[in-house]
Amino acid sequence: MSAKKAKDDATMATATESAPDAHHTRHNLFDVVTQQLARGAAAINLDPDINTIVSQPKNELIIHFPVRLKSGEVRMFKGYRVQHNNILGPYKGGIRYHQDVYLDECKALASWMTWKCALAGLPYGGGKGGVKFNPKDYSHEDLERITRRFTHALGNNIGPEYDIPAPDMGTNSQTMDWMMDTYVNINAAVDRQAVKRVVTGKSIACGGSQGRDGATGQGVVYCIQEWAHSKRFTLDGSTLAVQGFGNVGSHTARILSRMGVTLTAVGDHTGYYYNAEGFNPHKLAEHNKKNHSLDGYPGGRRISREEFFALEVDILVPAALELQIGLDEAKEIRAKVVVEGANGPTDLDGDRVLAERGIDVIPDILANSGGVIVSYFEWLQNKRSESWDADEVQQRLERKMRRNYQSVMDKARDLKCDARTASYAIALERLREVYRARGIWP
Repeated sequence: MSAKKAKDDATMATATESAPDAHHTRHNLFDVVTQQLARGAAAINLDPDINTIVSQPKNELIIHFPVRLKSGEVRMFKGYRVQHNNILGPYKGGIRYHQDVYLDECKALASWMTWKCALAGLPYGGGKGGVKFNPKDYSHEDLERITRRFTHALGNNIGPEYDIPAPDMGTNSQTMDWMMDTYVNINAAVDRQAVKRVVTGKSIACGGSQGRDGATGQGVVYCIQEWAHSKRFTLDGSTLAVQGFGNVGSHTARILSRMGVTLTAVGDHTGYYYNAEGFNPHKLAEHNKKNHSLDGYPGGRRISREEFFALEVDILVPAALELQIGLDEAKEIRAKVVVEGANGPTDLDGDRVLAERGIDVIPDILANSGGVIVSYFEWLQNKRSESWDADEVQQRLERKMRRNYQSVMDKARDLKCDARTASYAIALERLREVYRARGIWP
Protein backbone atom coordinates (compact mmCIF):
# COMPACT_ATOMS: atom_id res chain seq x y z
CA MET A 1 0.00 0.00 0.00
CA SER A 2 1.37 3.42 -0.97
CA ALA A 3 2.14 6.20 1.50
CA LYS A 4 -0.44 8.38 -0.26
CA LYS A 5 -3.09 5.66 0.14
CA ALA A 6 -2.28 5.32 3.83
CA LYS A 7 -2.60 9.08 4.25
CA ASP A 8 -5.93 9.13 2.38
CA ASP A 9 -7.30 6.32 4.56
CA ALA A 10 -6.08 8.04 7.71
CA THR A 11 -7.90 11.20 6.62
CA MET A 12 -11.10 9.19 6.10
CA ALA A 13 -10.77 7.64 9.55
CA THR A 14 -10.97 11.06 11.18
CA ALA A 15 -13.58 12.55 8.82
CA THR A 16 -16.96 13.87 9.87
CA GLU A 17 -19.76 11.43 10.57
CA SER A 18 -21.97 12.99 7.89
CA ALA A 19 -23.05 11.14 4.76
CA PRO A 20 -20.19 10.65 2.31
CA ASP A 21 -21.63 11.18 -1.16
CA ALA A 22 -24.40 12.61 -3.30
CA HIS A 23 -26.71 9.60 -3.06
CA HIS A 24 -26.49 9.62 0.73
CA THR A 25 -27.05 13.36 1.02
CA ARG A 26 -30.50 13.26 -0.52
CA HIS A 27 -31.54 12.27 2.97
CA ASN A 28 -29.51 11.39 6.03
CA LEU A 29 -30.00 7.64 6.28
CA PHE A 30 -31.03 7.75 9.94
CA ASP A 31 -33.60 10.43 9.12
CA VAL A 32 -35.12 8.02 6.60
CA VAL A 33 -35.43 5.37 9.32
CA THR A 34 -36.93 7.91 11.72
CA GLN A 35 -39.66 8.90 9.28
CA GLN A 36 -40.42 5.29 8.34
CA LEU A 37 -40.71 4.50 12.04
CA ALA A 38 -43.06 7.46 12.52
CA ARG A 39 -45.44 6.11 9.87
CA GLY A 40 -45.46 2.64 11.41
CA ALA A 41 -45.95 4.04 14.92
CA ALA A 42 -48.86 6.21 13.77
CA ALA A 43 -50.50 3.22 12.06
CA ILE A 44 -50.80 1.33 15.36
CA ASN A 45 -50.98 4.31 17.75
CA LEU A 46 -47.75 3.24 19.42
CA ASP A 47 -47.38 4.31 23.05
CA PRO A 48 -45.31 7.53 23.18
CA ASP A 49 -42.90 6.14 25.79
CA ILE A 50 -42.16 3.04 23.69
CA ASN A 51 -41.75 5.22 20.62
CA THR A 52 -39.20 7.30 22.53
CA ILE A 53 -37.21 4.21 23.51
CA VAL A 54 -37.04 2.62 20.05
CA SER A 55 -36.31 5.88 18.23
CA GLN A 56 -32.62 5.85 19.28
CA PRO A 57 -29.97 3.12 19.67
CA LYS A 58 -28.98 1.98 23.15
CA ASN A 59 -25.25 2.05 22.43
CA GLU A 60 -23.08 3.71 19.79
CA LEU A 61 -19.44 2.56 19.83
CA ILE A 62 -16.63 4.18 17.85
CA ILE A 63 -13.29 2.43 18.20
CA HIS A 64 -9.88 3.52 16.89
CA PHE A 65 -7.42 0.63 16.82
CA PRO A 66 -3.87 0.16 15.49
CA VAL A 67 -2.85 -2.60 13.09
CA ARG A 68 0.68 -3.55 12.07
CA LEU A 69 0.33 -4.41 8.41
CA LYS A 70 2.35 -7.03 6.52
CA SER A 71 4.64 -4.23 5.29
CA GLY A 72 5.57 -3.40 8.89
CA GLU A 73 3.67 -0.09 8.80
CA VAL A 74 1.32 0.65 11.70
CA ARG A 75 -2.02 2.16 10.72
CA MET A 76 -4.98 3.40 12.75
CA PHE A 77 -8.41 2.16 11.71
CA LYS A 78 -11.83 3.41 12.71
CA GLY A 79 -14.47 0.85 13.67
CA TYR A 80 -18.12 1.09 14.66
CA ARG A 81 -20.68 -1.01 16.48
CA VAL A 82 -24.19 0.32 17.04
CA GLN A 83 -26.54 -1.66 19.30
CA HIS A 84 -30.08 -0.48 18.73
CA ASN A 85 -32.42 -2.59 20.85
CA ASN A 86 -32.29 -5.91 22.73
CA ILE A 87 -35.73 -6.25 24.33
CA LEU A 88 -36.44 -9.35 22.21
CA GLY A 89 -32.98 -10.90 22.48
CA PRO A 90 -29.27 -10.36 21.71
CA TYR A 91 -28.24 -7.63 19.28
CA LYS A 92 -27.79 -9.09 15.80
CA GLY A 93 -26.35 -7.56 12.65
CA GLY A 94 -23.61 -7.40 10.09
CA ILE A 95 -20.09 -6.02 10.00
CA ARG A 96 -19.23 -4.15 6.81
CA TYR A 97 -15.84 -3.15 5.46
CA HIS A 98 -16.26 -0.07 3.29
CA GLN A 99 -14.57 3.27 2.84
CA ASP A 100 -17.87 5.13 3.29
CA VAL A 101 -19.04 3.57 6.57
CA TYR A 102 -20.28 6.31 8.90
CA LEU A 103 -22.08 6.49 12.23
CA ASP A 104 -25.57 7.44 11.05
CA GLU A 105 -25.43 4.66 8.47
CA CYS A 106 -24.68 2.14 11.24
CA LYS A 107 -27.47 3.64 13.39
CA ALA A 108 -29.94 3.28 10.52
CA LEU A 109 -28.87 -0.26 9.65
CA ALA A 110 -29.00 -1.32 13.31
CA SER A 111 -32.53 0.09 13.57
CA TRP A 112 -33.62 -1.79 10.46
CA MET A 113 -32.23 -4.98 11.99
CA THR A 114 -34.46 -4.47 15.03
CA TRP A 115 -37.56 -4.18 12.84
CA LYS A 116 -36.40 -7.01 10.57
CA CYS A 117 -35.88 -9.45 13.45
CA ALA A 118 -39.15 -8.47 15.13
CA LEU A 119 -41.05 -8.84 11.84
CA ALA A 120 -39.48 -12.26 11.23
CA GLY A 121 -40.36 -13.42 14.76
CA LEU A 122 -36.72 -13.96 15.75
CA PRO A 123 -35.50 -13.63 19.36
CA TYR A 124 -33.02 -10.90 18.38
CA GLY A 125 -32.60 -7.15 18.48
CA GLY A 126 -30.75 -4.97 16.01
CA GLY A 127 -27.07 -4.20 15.71
CA LYS A 128 -24.69 -3.11 12.96
CA GLY A 129 -21.05 -2.21 12.62
CA GLY A 130 -18.10 -1.84 10.34
CA VAL A 131 -14.61 -0.62 9.71
CA LYS A 132 -13.96 2.45 7.57
CA PHE A 133 -11.58 1.30 4.82
CA ASN A 134 -11.62 -0.21 1.34
CA PRO A 135 -10.86 -3.95 1.68
CA LYS A 136 -9.92 -4.17 -2.01
CA ASP A 137 -6.79 -2.14 -1.24
CA TYR A 138 -5.43 -4.70 1.26
CA SER A 139 -3.94 -8.17 1.04
CA HIS A 140 -5.52 -11.31 2.47
CA GLU A 141 -3.02 -11.28 5.33
CA ASP A 142 -3.71 -7.61 6.13
CA LEU A 143 -7.48 -8.26 6.14
CA GLU A 144 -6.91 -10.99 8.71
CA ARG A 145 -4.83 -8.64 10.88
CA ILE A 146 -7.46 -5.87 10.66
CA THR A 147 -10.29 -8.30 11.48
CA ARG A 148 -8.55 -9.88 14.45
CA ARG A 149 -7.49 -6.51 15.88
CA PHE A 150 -11.02 -5.08 15.46
CA THR A 151 -12.50 -8.13 17.20
CA HIS A 152 -10.04 -7.75 20.07
CA ALA A 153 -10.87 -4.03 20.31
CA LEU A 154 -14.60 -4.83 20.52
CA GLY A 155 -13.86 -7.24 23.39
CA ASN A 156 -16.91 -7.91 25.56
CA ASN A 157 -19.07 -5.57 23.48
CA ILE A 158 -19.93 -8.69 21.47
CA GLY A 159 -20.87 -12.13 22.77
CA PRO A 160 -22.97 -15.20 21.87
CA GLU A 161 -25.84 -14.11 24.12
CA TYR A 162 -25.23 -10.36 23.86
CA ASP A 163 -24.28 -9.16 20.37
CA ILE A 164 -23.79 -11.49 17.40
CA PRO A 165 -22.09 -10.08 14.26
CA ALA A 166 -22.49 -11.49 10.75
CA PRO A 167 -21.13 -10.79 7.26
CA ASP A 168 -22.17 -7.71 5.33
CA MET A 169 -20.75 -5.63 2.49
CA GLY A 170 -17.02 -6.27 2.11
CA THR A 171 -16.98 -9.19 4.55
CA ASN A 172 -17.64 -12.92 4.14
CA SER A 173 -17.42 -16.30 5.85
CA GLN A 174 -13.63 -16.02 6.10
CA THR A 175 -14.02 -12.74 8.01
CA MET A 176 -16.44 -14.42 10.39
CA ASP A 177 -14.07 -17.39 10.90
CA TRP A 178 -11.32 -14.95 11.92
CA MET A 179 -13.68 -13.04 14.23
CA MET A 180 -14.87 -16.23 15.88
CA ASP A 181 -11.37 -17.61 16.32
CA THR A 182 -10.12 -14.36 17.83
CA TYR A 183 -13.06 -14.13 20.24
CA VAL A 184 -12.64 -17.78 21.23
CA ASN A 185 -8.97 -17.21 22.00
CA ILE A 186 -9.52 -14.18 24.22
CA ASN A 187 -12.00 -16.12 26.38
CA ALA A 188 -11.43 -18.77 29.00
CA ALA A 189 -10.37 -22.15 27.59
CA VAL A 190 -13.33 -23.93 29.20
CA ASP A 191 -15.77 -21.73 27.23
CA ARG A 192 -14.13 -21.96 23.81
CA GLN A 193 -16.52 -24.48 22.31
CA ALA A 194 -19.56 -22.77 23.83
CA VAL A 195 -18.85 -19.34 22.36
CA LYS A 196 -18.38 -20.26 18.69
CA ARG A 197 -21.86 -18.88 18.03
CA VAL A 198 -20.54 -15.37 18.79
CA VAL A 199 -20.81 -14.78 15.02
CA THR A 200 -22.93 -16.28 12.24
CA GLY A 201 -22.16 -16.60 8.55
CA LYS A 202 -19.10 -18.76 9.27
CA SER A 203 -17.76 -21.35 6.83
CA ILE A 204 -19.29 -24.81 7.08
CA ALA A 205 -15.98 -26.17 8.41
CA CYS A 206 -16.05 -23.69 11.30
CA GLY A 207 -19.67 -24.25 12.30
CA GLY A 208 -21.60 -22.37 9.65
CA SER A 209 -24.99 -23.42 8.33
CA GLN A 210 -25.86 -25.03 5.06
CA GLY A 211 -27.71 -22.52 2.86
CA ARG A 212 -26.42 -19.38 4.59
CA ASP A 213 -24.49 -18.02 1.60
CA GLY A 214 -27.53 -17.79 -0.67
CA ALA A 215 -30.15 -17.24 2.04
CA THR A 216 -30.81 -13.54 1.46
CA GLY A 217 -31.23 -13.98 -2.29
CA GLN A 218 -33.42 -17.04 -1.74
CA GLY A 219 -35.61 -15.02 0.61
CA VAL A 220 -35.96 -12.30 -2.02
CA VAL A 221 -37.11 -14.95 -4.50
CA TYR A 222 -39.73 -16.34 -2.12
CA CYS A 223 -41.17 -12.83 -1.81
CA ILE A 224 -41.21 -12.43 -5.60
CA GLN A 225 -43.01 -15.77 -5.94
CA GLU A 226 -45.62 -14.73 -3.38
CA TRP A 227 -46.11 -11.38 -5.12
CA ALA A 228 -46.47 -13.08 -8.51
CA HIS A 229 -49.00 -15.56 -7.13
CA SER A 230 -51.11 -12.77 -5.60
CA LYS A 231 -51.04 -10.77 -8.86
CA ARG A 232 -51.63 -13.83 -11.07
CA PHE A 233 -48.38 -12.91 -12.79
CA THR A 234 -46.37 -15.59 -14.61
CA LEU A 235 -42.67 -15.49 -13.77
CA ASP A 236 -41.67 -17.75 -16.67
CA GLY A 237 -40.85 -15.38 -19.53
CA SER A 238 -40.64 -12.26 -17.36
CA THR A 239 -37.69 -9.84 -17.20
CA LEU A 240 -35.42 -8.73 -14.38
CA ALA A 241 -33.04 -5.86 -13.65
CA VAL A 242 -30.59 -6.10 -10.74
CA GLN A 243 -28.54 -3.25 -9.30
CA GLY A 244 -25.54 -4.65 -7.45
CA PHE A 245 -24.30 -8.14 -8.27
CA GLY A 246 -22.73 -9.24 -5.01
CA ASN A 247 -24.08 -12.00 -2.79
CA VAL A 248 -27.74 -10.91 -2.81
CA GLY A 249 -28.07 -9.76 -6.41
CA SER A 250 -26.24 -12.70 -7.95
CA HIS A 251 -28.08 -15.37 -5.98
CA THR A 252 -31.44 -13.74 -6.72
CA ALA A 253 -30.72 -13.67 -10.46
CA ARG A 254 -29.40 -17.23 -10.54
CA ILE A 255 -32.39 -18.67 -8.66
CA LEU A 256 -34.90 -16.73 -10.78
CA SER A 257 -33.19 -17.86 -13.99
CA ARG A 258 -34.20 -21.43 -13.13
CA MET A 259 -37.81 -20.21 -13.11
CA GLY A 260 -37.58 -18.74 -16.59
CA VAL A 261 -36.90 -15.13 -15.56
CA THR A 262 -34.50 -13.33 -17.92
CA LEU A 263 -31.88 -10.95 -16.49
CA THR A 264 -31.86 -8.17 -19.10
CA ALA A 265 -30.09 -5.41 -17.13
CA VAL A 266 -27.47 -5.29 -14.43
CA GLY A 267 -25.27 -2.66 -12.85
CA ASP A 268 -22.84 -1.85 -10.08
CA HIS A 269 -20.57 1.01 -9.04
CA THR A 270 -18.45 0.56 -12.18
CA GLY A 271 -21.27 0.73 -14.73
CA TYR A 272 -24.57 -0.56 -16.08
CA TYR A 273 -25.23 -3.07 -18.87
CA TYR A 274 -28.21 -4.14 -20.99
CA ASN A 275 -28.83 -7.24 -23.07
CA ALA A 276 -32.29 -7.74 -24.57
CA GLU A 277 -31.58 -11.46 -25.02
CA GLY A 278 -30.57 -11.79 -21.39
CA PHE A 279 -27.37 -12.29 -19.41
CA ASN A 280 -26.17 -15.64 -18.13
CA PRO A 281 -26.25 -14.89 -14.37
CA HIS A 282 -23.87 -17.76 -13.57
CA LYS A 283 -21.14 -16.48 -15.92
CA LEU A 284 -21.81 -12.93 -14.73
CA ALA A 285 -21.37 -14.04 -11.11
CA GLU A 286 -18.09 -15.77 -11.98
CA HIS A 287 -16.83 -12.60 -13.69
CA ASN A 288 -17.86 -10.47 -10.74
CA LYS A 289 -16.19 -12.80 -8.24
CA LYS A 290 -12.94 -12.84 -10.22
CA ASN A 291 -12.79 -9.09 -10.96
CA HIS A 292 -14.70 -7.71 -7.93
CA SER A 293 -16.93 -5.75 -10.34
CA LEU A 294 -18.97 -6.07 -13.53
CA ASP A 295 -16.49 -3.87 -15.40
CA GLY A 296 -15.27 -5.45 -18.63
CA TYR A 297 -18.02 -8.09 -18.92
CA PRO A 298 -18.41 -8.66 -22.67
CA GLY A 299 -22.00 -9.85 -22.80
CA GLY A 300 -23.99 -6.63 -22.96
CA ARG A 301 -24.27 -3.03 -24.12
CA ARG A 302 -23.12 -0.39 -21.68
CA ILE A 303 -25.87 2.04 -20.64
CA SER A 304 -26.12 4.96 -18.25
CA ARG A 305 -27.43 4.74 -14.72
CA GLU A 306 -30.44 6.81 -15.79
CA GLU A 307 -31.18 4.42 -18.66
CA PHE A 308 -30.94 1.46 -16.29
CA PHE A 309 -33.71 2.72 -14.01
CA ALA A 310 -35.90 3.73 -16.98
CA LEU A 311 -35.82 0.28 -18.63
CA GLU A 312 -39.07 -1.55 -19.15
CA VAL A 313 -38.66 -4.67 -17.02
CA ASP A 314 -41.07 -6.65 -14.86
CA ILE A 315 -38.98 -6.93 -11.70
CA LEU A 316 -36.39 -4.49 -10.35
CA VAL A 317 -34.14 -5.64 -7.51
CA PRO A 318 -31.94 -2.91 -5.99
CA ALA A 319 -29.26 -4.94 -4.19
CA ALA A 320 -26.44 -2.41 -3.90
CA LEU A 321 -25.95 0.47 -1.48
CA GLU A 322 -28.67 2.41 0.32
CA LEU A 323 -30.54 5.45 -1.04
CA GLN A 324 -30.25 4.55 -4.71
CA ILE A 325 -33.87 5.22 -5.69
CA GLY A 326 -34.73 8.88 -5.17
CA LEU A 327 -37.20 11.24 -6.79
CA ASP A 328 -35.63 11.13 -10.26
CA GLU A 329 -35.25 7.35 -10.39
CA ALA A 330 -38.77 6.72 -9.06
CA LYS A 331 -40.25 8.91 -11.78
CA GLU A 332 -38.53 6.82 -14.46
CA ILE A 333 -38.96 3.28 -13.13
CA ARG A 334 -41.24 1.16 -15.31
CA ALA A 335 -41.05 -2.11 -13.40
CA LYS A 336 -44.17 -3.75 -12.01
CA VAL A 337 -42.51 -4.41 -8.65
CA VAL A 338 -39.44 -3.14 -6.80
CA VAL A 339 -38.02 -5.78 -4.44
CA GLU A 340 -35.52 -4.31 -1.99
CA GLY A 341 -32.61 -6.73 -1.78
CA ALA A 342 -30.44 -4.00 -0.24
CA ASN A 343 -31.08 -2.20 3.04
CA GLY A 344 -32.71 1.19 2.54
CA PRO A 345 -32.32 1.48 -1.24
CA THR A 346 -35.34 3.79 -1.58
CA ASP A 347 -35.38 7.26 -0.05
CA LEU A 348 -38.47 9.08 1.21
CA ASP A 349 -39.15 10.92 -2.06
CA GLY A 350 -38.68 7.74 -4.06
CA ASP A 351 -41.06 5.84 -1.80
CA ARG A 352 -43.74 8.50 -2.19
CA VAL A 353 -43.47 8.66 -5.98
CA LEU A 354 -43.51 4.87 -6.42
CA ALA A 355 -46.68 4.72 -4.30
CA GLU A 356 -48.30 7.51 -6.30
CA ARG A 357 -47.49 5.67 -9.54
CA GLY A 358 -48.92 2.40 -8.25
CA ILE A 359 -45.65 0.47 -8.44
CA ASP A 360 -45.51 -2.28 -5.82
CA VAL A 361 -42.61 -2.20 -3.36
CA ILE A 362 -41.61 -5.20 -1.26
CA PRO A 363 -39.70 -3.49 1.56
CA ASP A 364 -36.20 -4.39 2.71
CA ILE A 365 -37.07 -5.52 6.22
CA LEU A 366 -39.30 -8.19 4.66
CA ALA A 367 -37.59 -8.96 1.34
CA ASN A 368 -33.99 -9.36 2.50
CA SER A 369 -34.65 -11.02 5.86
CA GLY A 370 -33.61 -14.48 4.61
CA GLY A 371 -30.02 -13.86 5.68
CA VAL A 372 -30.77 -13.13 9.31
CA ILE A 373 -33.31 -15.97 9.45
CA VAL A 374 -30.68 -18.52 8.39
CA SER A 375 -28.17 -16.80 10.69
CA TYR A 376 -30.62 -17.60 13.49
CA PHE A 377 -30.70 -21.21 12.30
CA GLU A 378 -26.88 -21.29 12.41
CA TRP A 379 -26.86 -19.83 15.93
CA LEU A 380 -29.42 -22.45 17.05
CA GLN A 381 -27.42 -25.30 15.51
CA ASN A 382 -24.27 -24.13 17.29
CA LYS A 383 -26.14 -23.71 20.56
CA ARG A 384 -27.61 -27.21 20.33
CA SER A 385 -24.47 -28.84 18.88
CA GLU A 386 -26.52 -29.85 15.85
CA SER A 387 -25.98 -29.77 12.09
CA TRP A 388 -28.99 -29.51 9.79
CA ASP A 389 -28.85 -30.59 6.17
CA ALA A 390 -29.50 -28.15 3.32
CA ASP A 391 -33.05 -29.36 2.71
CA GLU A 392 -34.09 -28.77 6.30
CA VAL A 393 -32.63 -25.25 6.30
CA GLN A 394 -34.35 -24.49 2.99
CA GLN A 395 -37.73 -25.77 4.18
CA ARG A 396 -37.55 -23.77 7.40
CA LEU A 397 -36.54 -20.63 5.52
CA GLU A 398 -39.31 -21.04 2.97
CA ARG A 399 -42.00 -21.51 5.62
CA LYS A 400 -40.88 -18.41 7.49
CA MET A 401 -40.51 -16.16 4.44
CA ARG A 402 -43.86 -17.10 2.91
CA ARG A 403 -45.64 -16.76 6.25
CA ASN A 404 -44.04 -13.38 6.91
CA TYR A 405 -44.97 -12.12 3.45
CA GLN A 406 -48.61 -13.07 3.93
CA SER A 407 -48.68 -11.47 7.38
CA VAL A 408 -47.44 -8.18 5.93
CA MET A 409 -49.96 -8.20 3.09
CA ASP A 410 -52.79 -9.04 5.49
CA LYS A 411 -51.74 -6.18 7.77
CA ALA A 412 -51.53 -3.80 4.79
CA ARG A 413 -55.11 -4.66 3.89
CA ASP A 414 -56.31 -4.30 7.48
CA LEU A 415 -54.62 -0.91 7.98
CA LYS A 416 -55.18 0.22 4.36
CA CYS A 417 -51.50 1.13 4.06
CA ASP A 418 -48.42 0.24 2.02
CA ALA A 419 -46.30 -2.86 2.66
CA ARG A 420 -43.48 -0.93 4.33
CA THR A 421 -45.77 0.68 6.89
CA ALA A 422 -47.45 -2.69 7.47
CA SER A 423 -44.06 -4.32 8.08
CA TYR A 424 -43.18 -1.67 10.67
CA ALA A 425 -46.63 -2.06 12.25
CA ILE A 426 -46.13 -5.79 12.82
CA ALA A 427 -42.60 -5.31 14.17
CA LEU A 428 -43.67 -2.52 16.52
CA GLU A 429 -46.68 -4.47 17.78
CA ARG A 430 -44.35 -7.30 18.80
CA LEU A 431 -41.99 -4.91 20.57
CA ARG A 432 -44.92 -3.14 22.23
CA GLU A 433 -46.28 -6.39 23.62
CA VAL A 434 -42.98 -7.13 25.37
CA TYR A 435 -42.50 -3.56 26.67
CA ARG A 436 -46.04 -3.49 28.07
CA ALA A 437 -45.53 -6.84 29.79
CA ARG A 438 -42.10 -6.03 31.24
CA GLY A 439 -42.51 -2.32 31.94
CA ILE A 440 -39.68 0.21 32.30
CA TRP A 441 -37.27 -0.34 35.21
CA PRO A 442 -37.01 1.20 37.73
